[in-house]
Amino acid sequence: MTALQEAEDAAVRGAWGDAYAAYVRAQEAGGLGPAELADFAGVAYAAGHLDVSIETWERLHDQLAGLGEDNGAAGAAVRVAMHLLFDTALMAPVRGWLQRAERLLAAAPATPAHAWYAVVRSYERLLSGDLDAARDWAGQAVAIGLETDPAAAAIGRVAQARLVIFDGDVERGLALLDDAGAATMSGDLDPLSTGVVYCELVCALQGLAQYDLAEQWTEAMERWARTNTIGSMHGRCRVHRAEILRLRGQCANAEEQVLLACDELRPYVRRELGWPLTELGRIRLRRGDLTGAEEALLAAHRLGWDPEPGLSLVRLADGDAETAAATIREALTRPLPVPSKELPPTTGLRRAPLLAAQVEIAVARADLETAREAARELEEVAGRFASSALAASARQARGTVLLAAGDAAGASALLADAVRAWIEIGAPYETAECRLRLADAHRALGHDRAETLERDAARIEFERIAGTLAADPSPQATTEAATTEANATEPDATEPNTFVREGDYWRVVFDGRRATVRDSKGMHHLARLLAAPGREFHVLDLVAADVDDPSAAGRLLRADDAGPLLDDRAKHMYRRRLTEIEDDIEEARADHDIDRRTQAEFERDFLVAELARAVGLGGRDRHAGAASERARAAVTQAVRKAVGRLRDASPQLGDHLDLTIRTGTYCAYLPDPRFPSTWSA
Repeated sequence: MTALQEAEDAAVRGAWGDAYAAYVRAQEAGGLGPAELADFAGVAYAAGHLDVSIETWERLHDQLAGLGEDNGAAGAAVRVAMHLLFDTALMAPVRGWLQRAERLLAAAPATPAHAWYAVVRSYERLLSGDLDAARDWAGQAVAIGLETDPAAAAIGRVAQARLVIFDGDVERGLALLDDAGAATMSGDLDPLSTGVVYCELVCALQGLAQYDLAEQWTEAMERWARTNTIGSMHGRCRVHRAEILRLRGQCANAEEQVLLACDELRPYVRRELGWPLTELGRIRLRRGDLTGAEEALLAAHRLGWDPEPGLSLVRLADGDAETAAATIREALTRPLPVPSKELPPTTGLRRAPLLAAQVEIAVARADLETAREAARELEEVAGRFASSALAASARQARGTVLLAAGDAAGASALLADAVRAWIEIGAPYETAECRLRLADAHRALGHDRAETLERDAARIEFERIAGTLAADPSPQATTEAATTEANATEPDATEPNTFVREGDYWRVVFDGRRATVRDSKGMHHLARLLAAPGREFHVLDLVAADVDDPSAAGRLLRADDAGPLLDDRAKHMYRRRLTEIEDDIEEARADHDIDRRTQAEFERDFLVAELARAVGLGGRDRHAGAASERARAAVTQAVRKAVGRLRDASPQLGDHLDLTIRTGTYCAYLPDPRFPSTWSA
């Protein structure tokens, strides 16, 4: 059997890694013809080699153009543009390849290449904010696709639906999404197109805050992905699942899913890796992991992604309301020119979460005028797009403003409505946040019992989401956990601070108070930190110290080397993209198109920064870490649980550890040097 036959056989079986290796051998043995090159490009994408796939489509374009086969060359150019759009969101190179295709398609009759050109052009216009042109191209994609290629028609219909929704016709937009979904579930589309339609459906519904429908289509996408997914679709599916899990308050599972998604998407997306990283930041913020949230959001920003409103909310939670106010104001007045098919363009839907955050931040600063204006605009958005979640957010915002203005009665009515709405939606974190506002309103009205009920319900929910509460939050279960896991004695001022393991328990003494706490990984981590005040420990060192097998520890540490941030092929492709972006900037300058030029310059700066980040001193490649991010999340969660158990026995110790234990990629015990704390072990 020849290498080409092996490749074709493996592709039929869906053994993408074997098929890719065989195609590489076939290419080295004597080259591939145009048909085989097209197949190889598809296999390369399925096997996780995005740059090879794009490079192969580019080579096929050059071959066919040289042979005078204009339609085939145009189709290859459209495929380059499609992958650049869906997997990199770099609009300037997309426009360049679409222009090449357009020149070749000008005089040809309607073909699949025309349909796919219309699909990619519709998304290029949508992501660039030109909704009128996007609407025309989406219509052409559907019309031509129905004649020539059902997959192009299905994706065009999703684009149509999203544009109809942006116009405020939600009912018709949802009907169009159902039509596209039905076409997908028929099984008539190829795997890549099926995955794109599923992903676009969920993105559209998430952007509209139609969470029940988004969850249903996410489940359908997951069922399909178990056996049929290729390329980046499995990772994208995980991000959508993480979004739903976060909404449902299952943040530990959500964090696990999004970390796996980052690993799976890394071979396909670079700038768009900001999407799962932003989701990771939102999850960690809800779990109270401010350091981890900030790290994830700043990493997303470095990738050219917009981290708002998450980063502003982290600043607020960290006590820096002034910076939070400045950054959320900047995000609303001058949004970053970051195209993304995962997020709605700069419409009311994209502004809604920013406005909700601005209300919270402005109220914290007693800036009621800004809070009122943001709440008013949020109400308008909710009214236009007829979403129960947006309506609940708007009622909560307005109630928060009324409470800050002294109208506790009016606030109480609105906030109670919002609590009921969030409960019905199934959003426990939002419910708990709103309960706290309602508790504040009850306190202002002198309703002590109602305040206590709301505040206790919110506390239990926040602790469950953060992962510091047992699965059964009943008073009986909480009491039993306290007596079996953390027992404290009366203080003895003569006893030194102690942190020592005794069998399955740890004997802990702080400020003369003794406690006995059950053994856990978090207690091991705390013991190492307390034994070396001021020393920074990498999370991998902490995890490896808990592994009994030294060889296993070595494998864990070596696993953190996930290879160069950019390999030679990727760096070559980035430099090609930079050339295309410079061409686009020149065209935009000649056409006096300021928005296009700004967007292209932003993309150029991102690629230049990525190349600089990937290459160190002397031209050496910098390497990416894969294991440390998972270890960081595990260590942070374990330490937080241990501190929570210690707090049950000794609130003073809990406060001390909250102030002095720093978690993140590097962890440390940092007591105030004016009041040093020493521990015996």
